Amino acid sequence: MSDEMDLEMVPAEVFGRSLSGIGVNLLSPDVRALAAMMVEVFGLSVHRLSDDFAILRHGDMMMQIHADGTYGAHPLLGIVPESPPRGGGLQLYLFDIDPDAAVARAKAAGHMVLEPVADKPHGLREATILSPEGYAFSPAISSA
Repeated sequence: MSDEMDLEMVPAEVFGRSLSGIGVNLLSPDVRALAAMMVEVFGLSVHRLSDDFAILRHGDMMMQIHADGTYGAHPLLGIVPESPPRGGGLQLYLFDIDPDAAVARAKAAGHMVLEPVADKPHGLREATILSPEGYAFSPAISSA
């Protein structure tokens, strides 16, 4: 994706064609609430925010949030659980985000910290914070 692309104004087909690598798309019953959490807790930037869609950015990584209703014809919507946690089993690492600061912000905002901050044997200092949908986000930095 070009750094010159205006994420607020780019047509959907141009944005779609610009994506490469692995894409992350999260379904949510409340796009604005999930986007607000991602900004508040992890410091991600949000673009194109509406009730139906948002683009999130963390460095060069792009993530999208779609409202359930936008997936009306997609077969994935038929297997999304009616009640949370819909994201069970999915862990998304957000590298280069201080887990101590993210956990403090998450607690202050009333979000669930599933796993407290710890230095792990694989060389990362990390934690796990759940979104209201049950998506597990793990902010992580290199441990000393």
